[in-house]
Amino acid sequence: MTFTKAQDVINYLYSLPKLHEKADLTYIKTILAMLGNPQDQIKTIHVTGTNGKGSTSYYLSNLLQKAGQRTGLFVSPYVFEFNERIQLNGQNISNQNLVGVANKIESVLTKIRKNNPAFSLVTFEYEVVLAFLYFAHEKCDYAVIEVGIGGEHDKTNVITPEVSVITTVGLDHEQVIGPTLADIAREKSGIIKENRPVVLGNIPKEVLPIIQRKAQKENALVKKLGSDFNVLLQENLEYQDQIQNISFLPRPLVEGYDIGIAVQAFSLLNLSLSASELEDAINQTTVPGRYQILQNNPLIVLDGAHNIQAMQNLLNFAHFKQKKKQGKIRVLMMMMKDKDIEQVFKLFKPADEVHLTTIDYPRAAKKEDYSVWIQKKYQYHADWRTSYQDLKHKSQTNDILLVTGSFYLVGDILQMEIKDARSRH
Repeated sequence: MTFTKAQDVINYLYSLPKLHEKADLTYIKTILAMLGNPQDQIKTIHVTGTNGKGSTSYYLSNLLQKAGQRTGLFVSPYVFEFNERIQLNGQNISNQNLVGVANKIESVLTKIRKNNPAFSLVTFEYEVVLAFLYFAHEKCDYAVIEVGIGGEHDKTNVITPEVSVITTVGLDHEQVIGPTLADIAREKSGIIKENRPVVLGNIPKEVLPIIQRKAQKENALVKKLGSDFNVLLQENLEYQDQIQNISFLPRPLVEGYDIGIAVQAFSLLNLSLSASELEDAINQTTVPGRYQILQNNPLIVLDGAHNIQAMQNLLNFAHFKQKKKQGKIRVLMMMMKDKDIEQVFKLFKPADEVHLTTIDYPRAAKKEDYSVWIQKKYQYHADWRTSYQDLKHKSQTNDILLVTGSFYLVGDILQMEIKDARSRH
């Protein structure tokens, strides 16, 4: 097969199966070997965690660029367009490059299938191979690689990174890498490699020993939030470790932890940035769809929180803001069918005005996918555009409007707002 258009590549990717029968790395290692192991031709930083891994990856990418490094970034999901998943120095992969790299993969797949006709890649595997091949071709100095799900069995786990990062451990994707928190911690600890340092964020006390044992076994230096470095929210966001104390523009504390983890991981590389350059790199970073403030009065915040831990963090942030503003919290919510819907909805306070909606996407939950008690308690509007406009119109100066539950909804609303702003000008 030969591709001519980027959209053809994307459509093909989404037509592939999602999982192999067995969750191992045989397939991806086979094709990478045939391509000359591009993942070994670049230095990498490997980032996993239930929450915060995307933000941490963006902050790390900006720090590396500030230090003059040609920097690749592989993240998911995307907010605006698929090409966001694979970036070079903050620029999305071009359609032309996407097509070119995909065609190289296709020619190798054709060779493999001569001996093994049944050989095929799943969607995420193909995306990972696209990223590594592109980064190697572009001669990146470093690439920041965000894990898809878990760690040990994730398709990105074919690298020996300069630094590994585990941001948080919480409940999400339990059906794939669970069911318990201990199972999830074990799976995430699979990215720790021999003699390579690991940076840990907020890890629950009950599973911390699992990760520490893995680090000990691999002789990996551990740097942990709260003991080796710290982040405090005062007037500004303060980062502290044994060597430096740096002040950043204020952000939600949970976002501050991601910043702290990124700064600590960066400090383990043999690269130098002054305190003011570090500040600039962090302060200039925008993470699409994560605590993204659209406007201030009323405060409209877009965040793709889609699991218990992320939603609790977002609501803590909103309720903290509400104490100062003395207004009402409204929430426009859309979730995927396969998420912990029940548990997430138990986090809302009685005073929170929650509205359900959906988008045109096969995994998006519709009204009948919610429990009867959720359907009875909260209004459902199938048209997200109308629902968002109504809530925005209803919100007074002191109110807070959260758009959350999925990056897909956040992306749709961001695109709509951008189009509206352009048409006004």
